[in-house]
Amino acid sequence: MARVKRSVAGRKKRRKVLKQARGYWGTKTSSYKRAKEQVQRSQRYAYRDRRVRKRDFRRLWIIRINAAARENGLTYGELMHGLRLAGVDLNRKVLADLAANEPEAFAGLCDRASDARAAATS
Repeated sequence: MARVKRSVAGRKKRRKVLKQARGYWGTKTSSYKRAKEQVQRSQRYAYRDRRVRKRDFRRLWIIRINAAARENGLTYGELMHGLRLAGVDLNRKVLADLAANEPEAFAGLCDRASDARAAATS
């Protein structure tokens, strides 16, 4: 059986890694060995942080909703419970956007949540 020569495929593989490593600092942009290590590490971080980003945004939305709810005399938990009782089915992303950009509409939602909580307790 004939020997397989890999020079074209190997060069293509190394060129691909070095292209991904453009913009890195120092030897990591020109040395294949260092570039490969850094690209692998970067890909691990990217994979992990695609999930972390979802957590971070949810935390940000909750912080914004809580701040706006407290301006309207409710806590975050009271607001969410009241909205659930009132049958308002908005997610946290939309609520946070309303809290930031449409304070009047958010105040209306807070009133509905307060009314629903009052009706449920009496």
